[in-house]
Amino acid sequence: MGSIPYQTALELTRDNVIAAHALVKPHIHHTPVQTNTTLSTLASTPQSPDALKGTPWEGQEPAKPKIKLFFKCENFQRIGAFKVRGAFHAVKRLIERTEGGNHAQALALAGKTFSIPAHIVMPSISTPSKIAGTKSQGAIVHFSGSTSDEREAVVADVIKQTGATLVPPYDHADIILGQGTMALEIEAQVEELLASDADLGVHGTGGKGLDAVIAPCGGGGMLAGNAVALHGTGVRVFGAEPSFEGADDARRGVAAGSRVTSVKTLTIADGLRTPLGEINWKIISDPSYIAGLYAVTEQNIKDAMRLVLERMKCFVEPSAVVGLAVILFNEDFRKMVERESGDEGWNIGVVFSGGNTTVEAISKIFEVKEDKPAERAEGKVGRDGERVAENVAG
Repeated sequence: MGSIPYQTALELTRDNVIAAHALVKPHIHHTPVQTNTTLSTLASTPQSPDALKGTPWEGQEPAKPKIKLFFKCENFQRIGAFKVRGAFHAVKRLIERTEGGNHAQALALAGKTFSIPAHIVMPSISTPSKIAGTKSQGAIVHFSGSTSDEREAVVADVIKQTGATLVPPYDHADIILGQGTMALEIEAQVEELLASDADLGVHGTGGKGLDAVIAPCGGGGMLAGNAVALHGTGVRVFGAEPSFEGADDARRGVAAGSRVTSVKTLTIADGLRTPLGEINWKIISDPSYIAGLYAVTEQNIKDAMRLVLERMKCFVEPSAVVGLAVILFNEDFRKMVERESGDEGWNIGVVFSGGNTTVEAISKIFEVKEDKPAERAEGKVGRDGERVAENVAG
C-alpha cells in the first residue's frame, strides 16, 4: 500500500490502455462475451403501463428501442471480478519503478503472484466472501470503519508500521488504465462475433460493431478506464448506479457540476457504495468521454439479477447487473436509445463487473415480499418471473 507518486503515473490515453493490456495479459483471464436472445428481446420490448406505475414515467408512452446485448463477463475473471486488471497493472508498474470488497482480493493475488507482502485495509462490514477471498490469497487484512476517514486512518497506521506503498482501489491512473483493458477486449470480441453471425447485432451484414458500452460506477475506475479506452472510437460510454440512499453520487454530481465527496448507502450493490474519485471525476464529468449517467432502484437491480441468474444461468453479484437494469427499466435511457439510434437500433456492451457473492446472500436478497404470486400475476414486479414470458410473447 503507501502512495504511488501521482507525477509518475501515465497519461490517460487509449494508447496507454493498449500498453497496459500487454502488461497484464499474462496474468488475467480473457473473459468471454456472451449474448442472450431473451434479454435482448426484453430490452427491445416496451415496458407495460403497469410496470411504469409509481415511477417517474407513469402515464408516459413506453419507449420502443431496438437493442442487442453483449455481456462482458468479468464475473469469470480471476478472483471473480474485473479488479485484477487494475491491480496487476499497478503492481507491475510499481515493480518497474522500484526496481529501479474486489480490489482487496485482486491486490492480494497480485502480491502473491510477485511475492510481495500485501496489507489490505477493508471495512469491517465488507461482504464475508470478499474478506475470505482476500485472506485466501495470503494477504494481511486490517479492518476499519466504513467511512473514508476511518479507512484512511488505518491506512496511515499500516504505512507507518510497515513502510508499504499504497495502491488505491480506483483513483489512480495505473488502476484506471488497467481497468480499461476490458473495453479493448469487448470491442474486438463483439467484432469477431458479428463477423461470424451478423444476426447477433442490429446492423446486419457489413454493419458496425458496438454502438455503446454501459458499466457500473462506484469509485469510477472501471467506468473511467472504459471511457479512456474507447475515446475517439465512436463507441459511446454510459455509467450505471443504484439510486438507493444517494448511491448515484456520480450522476448527481455531474448534474450539479460538483463532485459529491461522501456517500453513505447500504444499497445491495455493495461494490458501488463508494464516492467518485477525484481523477475519475475529471473523466466521468467530461461529456466527450461519458455520454450519460443513469440510476436504478433496488427492485430494478433485483429483477435484473434474477433474469441473469435464471435466463443466462450466470452467477453474478448485484453490482454487476446495474447496467442491465438501466437498459431494461430506466425509461430515460431507453428513450435516449430510441431517439439516438432511429430505426436501426444499438449494439450495447454490458459489463458484468463481478460474481463475488454467495448462495446465502442471494437467498437473502430474494426472500423479501416482492415475490408474492398475486403481485406477479398483476404485473407489478417489472420484467420478472411470469412477466418475462408475457413481455416476450407480446
